[in-house]
Amino acid sequence: MDESEKVRKIWSDLGLPGIVDVHTHFMPKNVMDKVWQYFDSQGPMIGREWPITYRADEAQRVATLREFGVRRFSSLIYAHKPDMAAWLNQWAVGFAKDTPDCLHTATFFPEAQAAAYVADAITAGTEVFKAHIQVGNYDPNDPLLDDVWGLIEDAGVPVVIHCGSGPVPGEFTGPDPIAKLLVRYPRLVLIVAHMGMPEYSDFLDLAERYDNVRLDTTMAFTPFVEETMPFPTGEVNRLKALGAHILFGSDFPNIPYGYAEAVHHLIDLPGIDDTWRRAVLHDNAAKLFGLR
Repeated sequence: MDESEKVRKIWSDLGLPGIVDVHTHFMPKNVMDKVWQYFDSQGPMIGREWPITYRADEAQRVATLREFGVRRFSSLIYAHKPDMAAWLNQWAVGFAKDTPDCLHTATFFPEAQAAAYVADAITAGTEVFKAHIQVGNYDPNDPLLDDVWGLIEDAGVPVVIHCGSGPVPGEFTGPDPIAKLLVRYPRLVLIVAHMGMPEYSDFLDLAERYDNVRLDTTMAFTPFVEETMPFPTGEVNRLKALGAHILFGSDFPNIPYGYAEAVHHLIDLPGIDDTWRRAVLHDNAAKLFGLR
């Protein structure tokens, strides 16, 4: 059985029409090439060997997700410096148009023009934003983002936000800046990437406190992550209880193991049932993004 058959068997055995993966990356080729070069060099935000399993051209990567039966996925772009986000957003418009099973994705960075291009992105039909606090090295409460968060909150567009301190801490990572942000914008629909690793418990707290806070499972529970940032066994019951707040994410293509492995480590968690599995692999995201 090849990998696509293994993945399809998982969701078909659960009676699902496929998987919704909220955390995948598609970017302009020159940007993706630089990302891969950074992983290859084991840069300071990586700190360990990290082979890219699905290193292929864009068309092949899209085809691979479709072969897995991924119904919807994202093109999580992110800016690490000024004057980059608007250009990435323009690229993402074209990618979403050419790839109808990709959620229309956009990003932002703390800069004077951010509110204007975020407003344009919302008008253009953006379905999900990506914010990368670690790579961007910015405070989510930067005053330059005040209007941005207000626009996104009012529009109800979800934001996949890498704000946990894994794989290495950043100046503005961790739960405290996000807790402060949510006090100011309590209606924000935030999807905390990577379950907030390694501050899992703190981000579960936020998901309990705010109805619109969700966590994606990206890389969590896999042996690769469990070696250094294990999910606390004492939180499994709370993870189960918060099933409506958990969404599947993979980090495809930038994962150092197979897609089927990631799915299996999620669905094999102790104490969960098929209702939880169906919700996390498909139903929660389908509801959030209005998929039929």
